[in-house]
Amino acid sequence: MKKESVLSKLRAEKVVALIRAENSDGLLDCAKALAEGGLTSIELTMTTPGAIRMLEKASAELPDFLFGLGTVLDAETARAGILAGARFIVTPALRPDVITLCRRYSVPVFCGAFTPTEIVNAWEAGADAAKVFPAEFFGPAYIKSIKGPLPHIEIVPTGGVTATNVGDFLKAGAMATAAGSSLVEAAALKSRDWAAITAKARAFCEAVSALK
Repeated sequence: MKKESVLSKLRAEKVVALIRAENSDGLLDCAKALAEGGLTSIELTMTTPGAIRMLEKASAELPDFLFGLGTVLDAETARAGILAGARFIVTPALRPDVITLCRRYSVPVFCGAFTPTEIVNAWEAGADAAKVFPAEFFGPAYIKSIKGPLPHIEIVPTGGVTATNVGDFLKAGAMATAAGSSLVEAAALKSRDWAAITAKARAFCEAVSALK
């Protein structure tokens, strides 16, 4: 899938599920549960043990999903993720070498930033969007304030995004959002309560649909 197609899908779906799975089977089953609820864009974080191997297995078995690799801190990890099937890369902070690597491979990269200066630096370094993290401290109002003077910069708020406020983040100008525990609860993942995860995904999708 070409870079613009990946970005277009993320802009359309508007919610990326953040997963910290314990094994590849859990990741695959969780992905299917999310898809049942309407979400097929998933970020697997590097804080997950064996993340690269899981990503390789998941992207091979579920080729129609958009799997990305998150918490990427260096170019070597970004390259390993891309070769394993990552369609997008996410960093927790400004990492210029990761941005350069992703641009070389024509893979979207969302770079962690928080202040206006960090957001502009990430954008000027070549990031496709600034991952505003942690977003829960100032909420949608902060995104709206940032977009005022910086309407050209794409923003993906992460942290504190719920089915209740996802619409507010999007109305504030976010390109898309990323949700972790509010979408994929650790307890539900551990107990393999796929119905609960599907229900959460459906609630997010309904909130997004309500804006259209």
